[in-house]
Amino acid sequence: MSATLSTRTHAPSSTAAPTTGTLARVTAARRRRRTRAAVTVIVLATAILLVFCLSLMVGRTFYTPAEVLAVIAGQEVPGASFTVGRLRLPRAVLAVLAGACFGLGGVTFQTMLRNPLASPDIIGISSGASAAAAFGIVVLGLSGPAVSLLAILAGLGVAVLIYLLAARGGMAGMRLILVGIGVAAMLQSLTDWVLTGAGQWDLQEALRWLTGSLNNTSWQQTVPVLVALAVLAPVLLSRTGDLRATQLGDDAAQALGVRVGRTRLIVVVAAVGLISFATAACGPIAFVAFLSGPIAARLVGPDSSPLVPAALVGALLVLVADLLGQYATGTRYPVGVVTGVLGAPYLIFLIIRVNRRGSTL
Repeated sequence: MSATLSTRTHAPSSTAAPTTGTLARVTAARRRRRTRAAVTVIVLATAILLVFCLSLMVGRTFYTPAEVLAVIAGQEVPGASFTVGRLRLPRAVLAVLAGACFGLGGVTFQTMLRNPLASPDIIGISSGASAAAAFGIVVLGLSGPAVSLLAILAGLGVAVLIYLLAARGGMAGMRLILVGIGVAAMLQSLTDWVLTGAGQWDLQEALRWLTGSLNNTSWQQTVPVLVALAVLAPVLLSRTGDLRATQLGDDAAQALGVRVGRTRLIVVVAAVGLISFATAACGPIAFVAFLSGPIAARLVGPDSSPLVPAALVGALLVLVADLLGQYATGTRYPVGVVTGVLGAPYLIFLIIRVNRRGSTL
């Protein structure tokens, strides 16, 4: 009798101990993930700051950090005020802003569709902006802000078209990717056709824009991208939890209280807006939107949101690629050429990997 009573008395404590241990392990794992994500963000932000400062100092004329800081503070420094303040500073700022837009917009599509191939420059959104810009430059004779506005509207329009074509019978990630690739191929053919009839000057201008370039950057190009990032990035970041829930599938997300259709619409509009404004400012810089998400996901690890790290990775990629394009060889290349060289091998690797293991970021 006493032995039975003793067994019953000690039974709850034997089951409580594993529960407490499991809770402690889960808490420790969450703490490690948060620490890793925070360290990743700090390291990326520090690297961006260092490369940003380096891009302001180096060039045909080297300026010291003191001279650069004086120019940023508004002081007049002979030579540096023009070279740094008018040429290098807007270029470096646009590189950071555009890279962040490409990275954040790209990883949003990849996360929402649960496929690393679902990047705006793969599924046709960037191709839509490019085709519109080429048409505007060559056929309509547009330039400057008019070309940018046309590219933004075209990017949004192509995104809506792809969404409508892929949404019949329910949204499926692979169907959207295939539809996007088909639309991108048609738009690329349209761009090539427009360029065949272009004059020499229009052809040079269109090719410079289509390649993705930060040459001749001014504050007029930079401000709209800054405004777009300031307005649309908080919209995407506020939907981080809903995006992670949609990765479980539409039914599971709805069971968790997520309004999937509304969330997907808001996220798509915000992501396409970021991509379109960045493309309008400096052209479709190849593979930045495609590369930033997978790189950020590897850095922060599983079960952590890659949105902010992807924006930072995109900014760092554009800054580094622009420096390499300008000074790594004797010839100066547009930033899109460098990112294309870096991104093409990774695209081949990722296609092989997705085919073998499945479509996860």
